Amino acid sequence: MSWISVCDAKQVQEDFPFSGNVEGKDIGIYLIDGEYYALEDVCPHAYALLSQGFVEDGKVECPLHEAVFDIKTGKCLHGPGERNLNRYPVRIFENQIQITFIEESVV
Repeated sequence: MSWISVCDAKQVQEDFPFSGNVEGKDIGIYLIDGEYYALEDVCPHAYALLSQGFVEDGKVECPLHEAVFDIKTGKCLHGPGERNLNRYPVRIFENQIQITFIEESVV
């Protein structure tokens, strides 16, 4: 499994996720209850960066059309999200948040 550094852990705060492009994919990194989560960052309904949306109670709301996703699982909780988000394994290595592109299934 190949790990890719995305950002410094200090760049992610509970109220302010990190958004970055990793190998051509927009990725959002979230900090929820002391744990980091990586999700695809583009809403599947319409192109909008979810990391720029409203984050509360472990959920993120799309800034365009109010689709809501569970950050821990990627599950679409309220349309018009159309589908669940891809999520990616995360680890911290030398204060860097790293991900791998092996997609994890939604629980």
